[in-house]
Amino acid sequence: MSICTFVRSESLAQSLRDPLCSESLKEAIAVEHRYLLNQIFSLPEFFDWVEQHKQQIDCLILQEDWSLRSLINRLYEQGILLPVVILSGVTDEASQRSTTLDGQDRTSTATDSTQVLGSYLYHPGEVYVPVTQADKIVRLIERAIAQFLTLAPTCLLPDRSISIDAITELHTQNFLMLQQRRLTEKLKERLGYLGVYYKRNPQSFFRYLSRTEKQELLQQLRAEYRKIVLSYFSKESTLNQTIDQFVTTAFFADISVSQIVEIHMELMDDFSKQLQVEGRSEEVLLDYRLTLIDVIAHLCEMYRRSIPRES
Repeated sequence: MSICTFVRSESLAQSLRDPLCSESLKEAIAVEHRYLLNQIFSLPEFFDWVEQHKQQIDCLILQEDWSLRSLINRLYEQGILLPVVILSGVTDEASQRSTTLDGQDRTSTATDSTQVLGSYLYHPGEVYVPVTQADKIVRLIERAIAQFLTLAPTCLLPDRSISIDAITELHTQNFLMLQQRRLTEKLKERLGYLGVYYKRNPQSFFRYLSRTEKQELLQQLRAEYRKIVLSYFSKESTLNQTIDQFVTTAFFADISVSQIVEIHMELMDDFSKQLQVEGRSEEVLLDYRLTLIDVIAHLCEMYRRSIPRES
């Protein structure tokens, strides 16, 4: 499991290293519980690392202090939702006083950010515990991932002052679902976790978007579908991920199969004109019916999985 921590207290960082990196622990537990730990102590470095590795991170561990609100806001602006354990009640001086992104010194306490952010800080699936439970971090990580898998894409931001447009919200939902699917498959193989069924936000549906937002979304889908077609018969290792991204975007926007067919036909028409100019046969385009069938099959499976099972 890939774990990223951002804590300012060195003593807390050490208390997290002990259970996650202990050789004796690794020998005692199953292979699937081993951890790749990345400990970061500065905000710029944290943001850079998370941006580069956001699709591989299995859980964040954060210290609640004066910087947590800006950190969470930045993650929202980047459309990043991840499993998280938040440790509160760190009181050593080094962890309370540091330098903000603008270079100014700030001193604050954990309770200040709690009062500002409300009942939860990052998302409803977070694990928020006192720092005295840091020695139980292995179980807390498992709990954070389990709760993340039940998180609905329509969860509300805790800080209502953040302005997120519909396209950014769609990207966030897309990222969340991809992370949930990745973790579900990973845990299903190793820990026997069951699959997760998802809910959508009707306000993000294509038919409710503004004219500009509709054009932007269609442009994005056309670009993604073109990428799928161009790499479909190659040995591109990221093809399945590209199809997943296209399908989840279409799913959360409630894009119909007929609209996907229209996107396909428009692209085939463009390719046909290009082949005519080059004096080449258009028969090769018939093979790309397989691409359309594949994408539609993925989307149908997505809709099938979105229907909750009867108890």
